[in-house]
Formats: sequence, C-alpha cells, structure tokens
Amino acid sequence: MNIKDDSRKVKKGDIFIALKTINNDGHKYVEDAIKNGASQVIVEKGIYDVDTLVVPNTREYLIKYLKDNYYPEIEDLRLIGMTGTNGKTTTCFLTHKTLNKLGIKCGYIGTLGFYIDEKIRDLSNTTPDILELYELLIECKENGCKCVVMEVSSQALSMQRVEGLEFDYTIFSNFTKDHLDYHGTIENYALAKQLLFKKLKKDGKAIVNIDDKYNHYFLLKENNNISYGAKKSDYQILEYNMDGEKTTFKIKNKEQAETYEMKLLGAYNVYNMLIIIIVLKDLGFSYKQINKMVSELDAPKGRMDTVFYGTNRIIVDYAHTPDAVKNVIMAAKEMKHNNIYTIVGCGGNRDKTKRPEMARIATELSTKAIFTSDNPRFEKPMDIINDMLQGLDNFNYEIEENREEAIKKGIQMLKENDILLILGKGHETYQIIGDKKIDFDDKEKVLNIIRR
Repeated sequence: MNIKDDSRKVKKGDIFIALKTINNDGHKYVEDAIKNGASQVIVEKGIYDVDTLVVPNTREYLIKYLKDNYYPEIEDLRLIGMTGTNGKTTTCFLTHKTLNKLGIKCGYIGTLGFYIDEKIRDLSNTTPDILELYELLIECKENGCKCVVMEVSSQALSMQRVEGLEFDYTIFSNFTKDHLDYHGTIENYALAKQLLFKKLKKDGKAIVNIDDKYNHYFLLKENNNISYGAKKSDYQILEYNMDGEKTTFKIKNKEQAETYEMKLLGAYNVYNMLIIIIVLKDLGFSYKQINKMVSELDAPKGRMDTVFYGTNRIIVDYAHTPDAVKNVIMAAKEMKHNNIYTIVGCGGNRDKTKRPEMARIATELSTKAIFTSDNPRFEKPMDIINDMLQGLDNFNYEIEENREEAIKKGIQMLKENDILLILGKGHETYQIIGDKKIDFDDKEKVLNIIRR
C-alpha cells in the first residue's frame, strides 16, 4: 500500500496522512515523513515542501481513500466480526482454528495477535486502526485466506477503525460493565458495540445472545438475526454438565437436539462454543464434522490455562472484568475442590468503577483472595488496591502488591484438592509499569516457583 499513517514506515514515493488519535497527532510527524521520502502529505492544516493536500478531516478522507482504492481487493473475503465484553478472544481464535482444520483458510485478528496458519505478529490493539487493518486483510488475501475472524472492540467501533468494511457475520457475546473510563455511560458503551451490527452485508447473519438483557441493542430489525442462549431461541441450550475434565452440553435447533462434548470448562464456554457451532452450521458443515471439531479444541493460551500441582490445580486466566472473574470462579466451583484461592488486581488508568466490584466478587466466591498489582501503568499499585477495597465488607483477603510474591503466597496456601486462580493477565508476557513493558508471565512464574 502506498499510503502510510506512521512516518517511520514511509518509503520514497509514499503518501503520508496525518491522523489524530486519543494520545497523539500525526501532524507532529509530517516533517519526519518527508525526510523519509514522502512525495505527498495529507493534512488538516499547514503547507509543506512536498505536494500537500489539506482536507477537513484526515480520518474521513482515509476511510474513503481505502474504500475506493483497496476495498475491491478484499471485498470477497468472508469477514466474521465479534463484539462483547467477554468471550471474544476464545470464540474468535477457536473459530479461526476450526475453519482452518475444516479446509477454509482463515485469518485471525485480535487480542492474541495476527494469525494466518500460525502467528504472524503481535498487534498494538485488539482491533488495529483502519490502515493497519486493511494491510492485514490484504496480507490474508495474498496468502490465500477465504475468511477472517476479528475481535471488534467498542473503542475501535467508536474510533471508526472498521469503517467501510462489511461483515458476513456479526456476533454479540455479552455486555457487562467495562471501559466506562472511555465511553462514560453504559448506553454509550452499548451504542458503540451496536455499530458493528450496522455493518452487516445484505445477506449476512447477526448472531446474538438472547440471554443478555442488552440484546435489544443488537437484534436490529433490518438484519437476519440468529439468537442463542438458555432462553427460547434459534439455538437453545437445554442442559450442560461439567465433570472437571470436560463439559457436555445439549443444544436444540429447529426441534432437533444435539449433544456435544468439549475440553473447555464452565457454563460461559458453552456460550462461546455455541457461537462456533452456529457459524459452522450456517456454512454447511454437518453435525458429525462439527462435533469432532468441538471435542478436539483446546482453550487458547491464558484462558483457563491449568497447571497441575500434586492434587491441586493452578489456573491462569485473562479475566479482568467483574463478569469474567465471576465466570471463572464459578467454573472452578464446579470442579472437585476443597478451597479456592483467587489472586486478582485491576489495571491502572482504566475504568475505576469495576475495581470494588471485582474485589467483592473475588472475596464472596473464594475461600480467600489476594489483591495485587496488574498493569498499574501510571497509577500507584496501592492506590488501585485501595480503590478495590472501597465498601468491601468481607475480610477474607490479604494484600501483596508484588505480583510474583502474591503468586508464591497463593501456591504456598495449597494443600489437597485446592484451586488457585491467577486472574487478569492470562496470555500477557509483561507488566505495564509507566509506559514500559516489563517481562512478566503468570504461567512462567508459576512453573518456576513449582520447580524451585
């Protein structure tokens, strides 16, 4: 592509477009782009020593430029976009894996990075900005992909990162309190997510969780909707059972009941897996094919990632919202166990309203909680922990600001058939302190402590 929004990527003859983001302004880098060989710059202000195009809004210009010049290259890609507070990564990544196994070459764009067959690279955002997104989609097309599964965040939708793209499937998982530091209100958060369902192709399908009380935001009259959940719906969960090693569940669709068995644990993973089943059925795969895939799938890295330690389980999970924390602890409760210990913290410079709620859930549902540091960014870890303690009536917790020490303490508590949950970071291999990423991998820390 001959247009760039990062001056460091500009090569001789490229066009540089100056975009404004929340934390930065591309106009600061126009001169750098020119030094690197830009033959034209597109800006909202200023005149420069190369061909300069001044436009009212560079983002809107870029959206139209990409649609006119590059969308024809990717418009026959089948796009699957999923939004929701929890479940996006597990569902999207496993959909990508399943489609590849079933012979439909499929890319994945989301929290875990950019994948085609294997991982290509990490991404700076769950949903990249629109120019990078086009580059990824073109790379998928050039590598023979027929399909791309994407996690689509509420911030990405409100920032127009997927503007101009049209989806074959749009999926809504669930909606709980998160990102209110950015959206301000629950309604703004819901309306941002709703934007994805206005980008459905005419013959596309909208897959919506009917059990979520916010489902009306996503069941748009103009769309071809497929509902799922435990309530009466197109795909209804009739029952499920977990024995600690696997989950069995029964689904009813058009008066026909089908039973599936999967390695993933917990009720919330029944919902995640059901989305995959719906997509595969709509694509024409048989029950036999789908059942085999469902039974073989493993959870992505950092999702109920389990280390066995004697008779105990140590589970690392990305849960970092109140609902996700509750889901993981409830899944642990369905396993054979004596005590459940939960290590949890909250991210710095993020939604503060969820902090006391996460602490309350951890203490109410666990034998004991340890509150610790989790990507404090520019906040002091103890300030974050003190926010978590606001209004907390339970006293079955201790504070250990140092995350590695918290993990050590949690492991030392384990006796027989106990469960230790280490929540918040999952697949992440770093701690964000200030603006620096410091090496830190929860699972690696666990394995090192156990070895010692």
